[in-house]
Formats: sequence, C-alpha cells, structure tokens
Amino acid sequence: MERAERPGRTEPVISLRGAHAALGSRPVLRGIDLTVGRGEVVALLGANGSGKSTAVRAVVGQVPLTGGELELFGTPQRRFRDWARIGYVPQRTTAASGVPATVREVVSAGRLARTKLRLPRKADRRAVERAIELVGMADRAGDSVDALSGGQHQRVLIARALASEPELLIMDEPMAGVDLASQEVLAGTLREQVGAGATVLLVLHELGPLEPLIDRAVVLRDGCVVHDGPPPQALGQHALPGHDHVHPHADAAAHPIRTGLLT
Repeated sequence: MERAERPGRTEPVISLRGAHAALGSRPVLRGIDLTVGRGEVVALLGANGSGKSTAVRAVVGQVPLTGGELELFGTPQRRFRDWARIGYVPQRTTAASGVPATVREVVSAGRLARTKLRLPRKADRRAVERAIELVGMADRAGDSVDALSGGQHQRVLIARALASEPELLIMDEPMAGVDLASQEVLAGTLREQVGAGATVLLVLHELGPLEPLIDRAVVLRDGCVVHDGPPPQALGQHALPGHDHVHPHADAAAHPIRTGLLT
C-alpha cells in the first residue's frame, strides 16, 4: 500500500530542543531535537534503551527534562494546562489497572479531561460511544475489561485516549503484543484519526500495518537522533542498528494524562 499524501503542515505541535533527561542517575536523552508539525504522523524508532519511550514520557510530563526546552502547541510545557488536547496511550498496561470496570467506564475516564468536575452531557456520552465504536468494541461496551484479551485491552486504552477528542495522539508501542486482527483494527482507527487532521507521535518497534501512515521516522540511538526523515522502505527491526525485541516497561509515576484520569 502506498503512503497517503497529505498537505504539508509546518505549525509545530511538539517542539523539543536540546532535550536532556535521565532515569535516576543514568542519562537517557542526550540533547535531542524533535519537532512534530500539525497533521504529521511521526514514528520514533530505535533499539532497546535508545530513549524512545523516555522521549514521549518527557513530552507528556512523566519524565522531567534536565536540560533543553519543550513546547506543546507553542506553549512552554511548564505553562501548558490544556491536556485535553493530548491523548496518550502508555506502553503495555492493562485497561482496568486492577479496578473492576466495564469497557464503557474505562473509556469514559478518558473524557474527564473535557468534563472536569461537571456532570457528563450528551456530547460527552456520544464521544465515549464513538471512541468505543472506532476501536471495534461496541459489542463489548458493557463487559468487564477483566474478560478481554490483550489486543482488546489495547483497543480500550486507545478508545480511552480518543474519548477526549484530542488534537495530538501519542502512543507508546501500540502494536506490541497485539494479535494481527487487533493490529488491523488499530491501524484503521489511526487512519481515521489522521484523515480527520490529528497529529500523531508513535513509538514503534517496527512499522507493520502503520507504515502507509508514517510521514517521518526519527531514529534514536543512545539518546541521540541519528535519522530524521522519510521512513526506510519496508523498515523492519533488522534495518535499525542494534534493534532487538526487548521491551522494557518502566513503572509510571502519577500524571494527569497517563491514566486518562485528568481532572
């Protein structure tokens, strides 16, 4: 399938300049520059430990920068408050986080970024149902998430992020450990969001069914950007120096958009 051509957009939604970050005492990001323009779909690629997940966690405020600058929608991150504009799908977690809940309840939590403390309105309920439909889970909306497969859990997490109708969608390894049928559903969901003008930043192990959607690939190695441009044709893990199949999953600290429970 050929990559769909979209009009060029230059307004920056994410702007990282000279970004440094550390996990504990270990430097992870070493002065990276990353700009994602409005309407772009950008894939972050690289080997295990290259800094991909740390970069997106820095963008959403989970990991503080130790140097450099970060702006979201043209606003320095330290002053940015409109988190409803950002939908975040974290890396390999469960939809319920140990709390018994239905699919609809979990997805509704993602709408709290918009509703804050007011009671849900018709538009809120409609947005939740729309998000559930987008990921092909309408027939399971009333079911407990404990009864879902891994791929279905991932669909619910993506629906939760979509419930706030975000302008920027950030997804960390959305295809990891997901069956092929769910991969195709998720690719279709993302295709629809991109068609509607969403900006997307993805951490990926390999492009797979998302390849036709990707505008740019940014490859990290040892916390530095070593490639920023069109994704290599038929990119797989062997096309990246040192790429492997190990996926570390660091514990996430509390943050308003990590769990979709922003108030």
